[in-house]
Amino acid sequence: MRKEELIGTIILFNVFFIAFVSAIIIYMRNYQIKKKQHNAMLQIQHEEHQKELLSTQIEIQRQTMQHIGREIHDNVGQKLTLASLYTQQLAFENKAPQINEAIDNISSIINQSLSELRELSKSLTDDTIEANSIHQLISLEVKKLKELQLCSVSFENNKPELELPYHQKSIVFRILQEFIQNSIKHAHCDAITIELMTNSNSVQLVIKDNGKGFDTQMNSTGIGLVNMKKRAELIGGTFHLMSEHNTGTQLTVSLPL
Repeated sequence: MRKEELIGTIILFNVFFIAFVSAIIIYMRNYQIKKKQHNAMLQIQHEEHQKELLSTQIEIQRQTMQHIGREIHDNVGQKLTLASLYTQQLAFENKAPQINEAIDNISSIINQSLSELRELSKSLTDDTIEANSIHQLISLEVKKLKELQLCSVSFENNKPELELPYHQKSIVFRILQEFIQNSIKHAHCDAITIELMTNSNSVQLVIKDNGKGFDTQMNSTGIGLVNMKKRAELIGGTFHLMSEHNTGTQLTVSLPL
């Protein structure tokens, strides 16, 4: 074989080898891209499925609570009312003072239980979240806190007419309630500020307290914080918590619109 032919053969071999290696690289690159796209699609499907499950769970929970509330009111409540009437009749017919005193005690217990059951029934059948906007819900919560005089509370909202779907509204409100409860109970704060700010593509809830604060790294796995974070993520939101000792805690929940 002549030298020119040998060189040509080597060049041709190198060209084929480079083309082969390039084809493998391109194939692997395309495979990785498709794999990432597939995983991203699976993640989106998983998140959508979780959101549907959450929405269904909230609806089932609400219907179950309303059913229990009606049963307490219509069934147990009526029986206790009847028992109270019987004790009143016994007290009227009986002439022995000692027995009347026992009957009065029984009647008092029945009436107290009946009052507590009515309050429980009312809370279980309450449609406050569905009937009110997120602005109204927060305003009602702020009003309760001010009446209890547990701490000073301020609320600012740049779009009071904002309407959110029930599952988003419910979770945002529950996160707010849990944060406030933790601030008063554990942080021993005396001031809380709440801001609900809306722009063209998102709504942001910012809650701050001036309590004793805590180490977010040490306490990031607490059940309450984990639950709040998961709830925010399930409705497509982001959850960001900041806290410093002797300074306070700030929670920011952002939702896309």
